[in-house]
Amino acid sequence: MWSKIISYIPSWITLFQAGLALVIPLGIYYINTSIYSFVGSKGAKSKHSSDRPLSDEHNEGDADQQHEPSSKITGNYDSDLKSIREAIGENSDVHFREFVVKKYHARSVLIFIEGMQDEKLMSKQVLEVLMFDGQQDPQEQHESISNSFIKENLMPLTQVSEVADMEDLQESILLGHTALLIEGMKGALLVGSPNGAIRSVNEPTSEALLRGPRIGFTEVLSENTSMLRRQGLNKSLEMKKFQVGSRIKKDLVVAYIKDIVNPDLLEEVTRRISKIDMDFLAESGYVEQLIEDNYLSPFQQAHNTERPDRVINALLEGRIAILLDGTPFALIVPVTFSMLLQSPEDYYERWIPGTLLRLLRFSGAFIALMGPALYISFISFHPGLIPTKLVISIIETRQGVPFPSVIEVMILEISIEILREAGIRLPKPIGPAMGIVGGLVIGDAAVNAGIVSPFLVIVVAVTAISSFSIPTYSAGITLRLLRFVGMLFAAILGMLGTILFFLLICIHLTKLKSFGVPYVTPLSPMRLSDWKDMYIRVPISMMKRRPLMMKTQQTKRRP
Repeated sequence: MWSKIISYIPSWITLFQAGLALVIPLGIYYINTSIYSFVGSKGAKSKHSSDRPLSDEHNEGDADQQHEPSSKITGNYDSDLKSIREAIGENSDVHFREFVVKKYHARSVLIFIEGMQDEKLMSKQVLEVLMFDGQQDPQEQHESISNSFIKENLMPLTQVSEVADMEDLQESILLGHTALLIEGMKGALLVGSPNGAIRSVNEPTSEALLRGPRIGFTEVLSENTSMLRRQGLNKSLEMKKFQVGSRIKKDLVVAYIKDIVNPDLLEEVTRRISKIDMDFLAESGYVEQLIEDNYLSPFQQAHNTERPDRVINALLEGRIAILLDGTPFALIVPVTFSMLLQSPEDYYERWIPGTLLRLLRFSGAFIALMGPALYISFISFHPGLIPTKLVISIIETRQGVPFPSVIEVMILEISIEILREAGIRLPKPIGPAMGIVGGLVIGDAAVNAGIVSPFLVIVVAVTAISSFSIPTYSAGITLRLLRFVGMLFAAILGMLGTILFFLLICIHLTKLKSFGVPYVTPLSPMRLSDWKDMYIRVPISMMKRRPLMMKTQQTKRRP
């Protein structure tokens, strides 16, 4: 009897796997909770310390700094010019072009940064007008020089503004504005706008399409906003400008359609942007990381794109676009997981091929994430689930391979990732060729050396090709990262670990939100009406309503 009872007791390997299946999720949960509690307590301490009053000495210093009067431009040419030179400091690219205004016989100076303005425009519209044009009016000989008179009568430029503070003048000059200082004039004029060398408008390199507009954003914010305007007449398209960066300031624009966007979403986006506190934001990726909901998640919570047509389509769905000066990548918020696997070409083609392409991308994303983990699970733990003829063929190809399947997969996967990264960093003429030739040479050499099996080379190649089908590069990086985690789960627990890994990903995605919108909607919560534009792209004539998840003011696309 005892022998029969003992026969029903699982082996120690099964018990060990079951224990790991219980311990791993609990460990992940407690680690995640500990990190959040630590970050929260640290933030509360810093907030509490910032709320406490400083010492009297520091308070007095701050008060002196706050109440220190700012220097004004007095109209004394020699004194003002000396103050400007001292404020500018040792900046060799700042030029001072001194001349005499014919109308007033007053000394003047044009201050500008080399390469940051249109020199022909400044020479024709400023220097020629002030130095050679205009006759002196006897009635004005004894009157003081007026900012408004010069601005309205002698400056044939569209952008002319006044500045009276020396600190503001210094800041404007270093930002690329051209300043005009005239003897006897209290204050200075900023003429024109910064106009340095810019890149021409080209086709987006990160989102290439066979059919669609061949236009992409540039690094100039004004050019990007004008591209959105040129998409078509829309009186409701509004753009709200912010200045971000505490030390080096840059312009940031939040674009939305006023009568469509959810006011609560707009308020939340502007609140997060207004709280950005950083010296310098070099690229929109900084903004993305500073305003996202969960910085511990490997999944992106803002969609980056170079395409103006994609931004406009997102705005018409009730989303918000964030454009930063100095980068061609705009951010779209909120974002869902299905949105990362959609391409603008899905809508430019008819609905049947568009649906087929979309289904292929979803399948490619699954293979890119789970392919190597499933291979390890079947080969190492469950070969009985593979058809007999296929498993015999795989066993024959693995004869003489000295490594277990997980090490074998790791060798090839790491090699492919290194080749992919090297192909991106190399010059364009040799980058793609290097990736292809390197993959072929390494794969063939590894098979001939008996390090890996030929069947594994096929699996890794299909996985790599599947990851290329993902339209968004950042989403592809996330799946490539999680692929290695899935391989470790499969190496420890087999198919149980693979299923556990997939369930953990699903649980995380279900809990994740982007600006209050569930990341996997319309799957969870279930909204069948939004399924028209998820796996299957129905005919455009049937897409009469905007996504319910956005809670837009106007739900109908054609009111």
